Amino acid sequence: MYRDDFNQIQSNTYWSFPRIASLVLLALLVIYALGFLATGGDLMIYRYWAPKQAAAQREVFENSSSYVQGKISYLALMRLQWETADPAHKAALRTMILTEASSINPALLPTDQQAFINQLKGAF
Repeated sequence: MYRDDFNQIQSNTYWSFPRIASLVLLALLVIYALGFLATGGDLMIYRYWAPKQAAAQREVFENSSSYVQGKISYLALMRLQWETADPAHKAALRTMILTEASSINPALLPTDQQAFINQLKGAF
């Protein structure tokens, strides 16, 4: 009888609150660890999404009106320098102008600058 009571109490306390809470906590830790290992500690997610986010930010920046207006103004200044330069400096200016013009969508440039850049492309 004593032994039966003891076995009954032991089986009732086997699933006590501390034991259940410990098992739930252990299960959560195992799930977190598996997720951490599956993502490489979020490294793989970062390596995948960071370049895409940077490219999107760069595209937004390059299409902003201040960037486009700055490029147009800078190309106009370089065009003025081209027109007043001696022949020895025109080759260097041509390279600089074409490099700057390649970093902007040609459709965003005024038509006179587009014609000037096309003229420089076909000059040599």
